[in-house]
Amino acid sequence: MLHPKYRPDIDGLRAIAVLSVVAFHAFPGWVKGGFIGVDIFFVISGFLISTIIFENVDKGTFSFTEFYTRRIRRIFPALLLVLAACLAFGWFALFADEYKQLGKHIAAGAGFISNFVLWGEAGYFDNSAETKPLLHLWSLGIEEQFYIIWPPLLWLARKRKFHLILIIGVVSFYLNLKGIKQDAIATFYSPLTRFWELLAGSLLAWVSLYKKEFKPSPNLFSIAGLLLLAYGFLCINKDSGFPGLWATIPVLGAMLLISAGPNSWINRELLSNRLAVWFGLISFPLYLWHWPLLSFARIIESEMPHKAIRLAAVLLSIALAWLTYRFLEKPIRRTKKVMALVVLMGLVGGTGYLIFSHDGYGSRASIKDFKNNKNELVRTPYTDEACFKYINNKTPLFPLCRFTDANSTETIAVIGDSHAYAAYPGIAEYVKAKGKNTVLLANSGCPPYLGAPTRKNDAEKEACKLRMEELIHVVLAHKDIQKIFFFTRGPIYVTGVEPLPTIDPTEHHILSQADIDLGIQRTINSLTQAGKKVFYVTENPELSYTAPSCITRPFRLNARDCRPEKAQVMARQKDYLNALTQLQHVTIINSTKAFCPENKCIVFEDGSLLYSDDDHLSVAGSRFQVKHLLAPFLQ
Repeated sequence: MLHPKYRPDIDGLRAIAVLSVVAFHAFPGWVKGGFIGVDIFFVISGFLISTIIFENVDKGTFSFTEFYTRRIRRIFPALLLVLAACLAFGWFALFADEYKQLGKHIAAGAGFISNFVLWGEAGYFDNSAETKPLLHLWSLGIEEQFYIIWPPLLWLARKRKFHLILIIGVVSFYLNLKGIKQDAIATFYSPLTRFWELLAGSLLAWVSLYKKEFKPSPNLFSIAGLLLLAYGFLCINKDSGFPGLWATIPVLGAMLLISAGPNSWINRELLSNRLAVWFGLISFPLYLWHWPLLSFARIIESEMPHKAIRLAAVLLSIALAWLTYRFLEKPIRRTKKVMALVVLMGLVGGTGYLIFSHDGYGSRASIKDFKNNKNELVRTPYTDEACFKYINNKTPLFPLCRFTDANSTETIAVIGDSHAYAAYPGIAEYVKAKGKNTVLLANSGCPPYLGAPTRKNDAEKEACKLRMEELIHVVLAHKDIQKIFFFTRGPIYVTGVEPLPTIDPTEHHILSQADIDLGIQRTINSLTQAGKKVFYVTENPELSYTAPSCITRPFRLNARDCRPEKAQVMARQKDYLNALTQLQHVTIINSTKAFCPENKCIVFEDGSLLYSDDDHLSVAGSRFQVKHLLAPFLQ
């Protein structure tokens, strides 16, 4: 098979693409649109692959066997090494649930379906994305799916190549524009909404081969292309609704730079300089190595690593990329043992699936001493069938419903928002041991007060109102409920500000003291008028760090001191607690008495973490709260 003449400027364009992606992942504030480097890669791949196919189909020299053999030799070696390295490091560094997910992603990466698996999990830009070491393989999945589909289609089309490119490209672009408004996650990961970017490169290949009369202005095209990419890097960001129409900027920029040819000044002097070409040659292994290193650092630190750690990860990924290119990629490109690579990829993928199917091998000696810490971060179920049966409703409007049956005629109710859910496990255990039932009936996402005093939009306000009305109706309908414990994350409703600095302010939650008084009092009155006794438990101290950063884990033996200062907790809760002093017909139980007996508040007891995140209690925390605060009231 014939192959296009080597162009060093295309390697330079690869360098821009990979370095922008690396910079975005390591220092997102520097290059906010750096992720568009992936779109540049798509255009380059479409151009080169289509050029090869066009020329060889025309000359009758195209071979499917040789085409896919070359793809395997090009892609498999570095990918195998990175997947194997992730497997090995994960064995020693990851907890069972983390290793289980990694196993699934390794199997998906080996099968080139990562985009589909990630599509079913979450968005690319969400927080959890940072803790997926193989997240970046979504783009490789799309490229490989294109390589599988495109050659047979072009071979069948033969003399109608342009029509094929145009039809599929227009349909894909239309689905991209339509999809970004309906399902941004699906549009990001779906090959159907991404193929137009590779086909843009295919169109460029068709023009360069079959429209020789097309004479672009090299310098004008290259300047325009570089300006478009610069605009994309600076002005596109993760909130731009990407890909959508925004993706045309990196796609057009890459097309203009490629079409300018190797003799334009920018392509000749900038893109073809030795350093740019060197980064272009190692771009594939660099892309593969950089994200696992950054992601593992993020997992181990349980928060964004320090800049020095991220810089070290980038430098290490560059070194590993060069070693991979020099001692693995180059020698294997000349090998004939393609089947061995296929078998190895199958073994690595199978190993990943085995890890996934065995729940991450939680009995590994490497994590034995850390398992209890991790277990405290695991949340209990939000609902259970026993609760649905108790309230005689399988689809309640309120989302949190649990019931612990002690075969008693007396039931203690735990109501409120998600903090009631967090408090429930310890209360349920204690009360069941006393021979009483416990029910959790809780809201989330809005203040759980009658009248829905929330600053959200009208639709959400009405939804909150209906949820709370149904919840109170359930409590009133059950005569066995005589004691009610009310929990809310009160300070957030007053301040609208999170103690955790990485979370954006939630100004639409800000309520006045009068709003809180009116809402809570209305709720209390509806219950006490029915002869029920109400206890209001004030908010436990909130953390200014994420809970995982407070625990020890493999490769991070010294956790930070996460204990909040009592003075800071009291200052944050001042207006909230003042509002509660105006309430009538209720017993106020102040949590700070148990959690903050001294100048600093308690975060661990007997080695167990009392929090599952920065504000919700863990199961151990709910037990602590019962033991040191609630037990006298639960008799």
